[in-house]
Amino acid sequence: MGRIVVISTGGTIASRWQGSGFAADARGQEVMATAAVPEGLTIEVVDLFSVNSPRLTTAHQLTLLHTVHEVLTDPGVDGIVVTHGTDTLEESAFLVDLHHDDPRPVVFTGAQLPLDAADGDGPGNLHDALLTAATTRGLGVLVAFDGKVHPARGTIKTQTLAPDAFGDPSGARIGNVGFGRISVLRHPRRPAGLALPGMPGTLPRVDMVMHHADADPLLLNAAVDAGAQGIVLVATGSGNATPEIAEAVASATARGVLVALTTRVPSGPVAEIYTHGGAVDLVAAGAVPTGTLRAGQARIAVLTALLAATDPQERERVLRHALGEALPAGADPAVELVEA
Repeated sequence: MGRIVVISTGGTIASRWQGSGFAADARGQEVMATAAVPEGLTIEVVDLFSVNSPRLTTAHQLTLLHTVHEVLTDPGVDGIVVTHGTDTLEESAFLVDLHHDDPRPVVFTGAQLPLDAADGDGPGNLHDALLTAATTRGLGVLVAFDGKVHPARGTIKTQTLAPDAFGDPSGARIGNVGFGRISVLRHPRRPAGLALPGMPGTLPRVDMVMHHADADPLLLNAAVDAGAQGIVLVATGSGNATPEIAEAVASATARGVLVALTTRVPSGPVAEIYTHGGAVDLVAAGAVPTGTLRAGQARIAVLTALLAATDPQERERVLRHALGEALPAGADPAVELVEA
């Protein structure tokens, strides 16, 4: 079946009891030792880092992105599995997907229960990720979890503790894992991969601000004053706030800040329906609506645009590309399944 490289980054799948709680401290080989390896696979492990995923920084994520690209320069590698903490898995997977233009899969997985749990879900998830990495092509970056395979784009953590932890609230999964194979249900629509960003010494600040009853522009303005080059406004409903916040967005965009507009509602698109501070006014003020991408992945899209360019117009163009606005209706990449 081939040669798979496992990149270990920590998370619950690599966590053990520390006396007062669990934390990642196991190396990749220890994590791999828990899983059944599909027949015919050769596994290599890269120990990149071992941290709880809430502690991940942009520097960590860019290191992971560059490591994925470096591994794929070897034509003998058939796929990559990334073991990752579940809290920020959706962000790292989307970042890698935005820059992925190789037919070979990169499959993220993790666990909801720690390494030594007798009934842990990590071994099964890791087995399924290995199988997915070995037997699919052309699907982009994937998330394999609880017997299901999801596209990186749009997939978020939907359960804090339950085993079936991931899904796209606005879309269907890619496939299912069972009986030693992957059943592909649909083909993801993805924009062309972006160029690999550099590793700048100073990384752009991108903040998230949530709207709520009684919200005022204080936090949005504070983010701008703190040096944010990008802001994700997590609005209510279909992307709505207040006239005062719309004015603050206009002020921010006039200063060159890239503002993306998403919603705190679990599913459905941002839509320009309402005025009086609604999405109609926010978009007119310069905010870019993110479709069905939620806050974490919207932030990654903004970050990617900031890393790609310095000109405000070019940054907005890259952001819209990352959001998939240029995809023609019904466009799906070809998918190749490799026999198990």
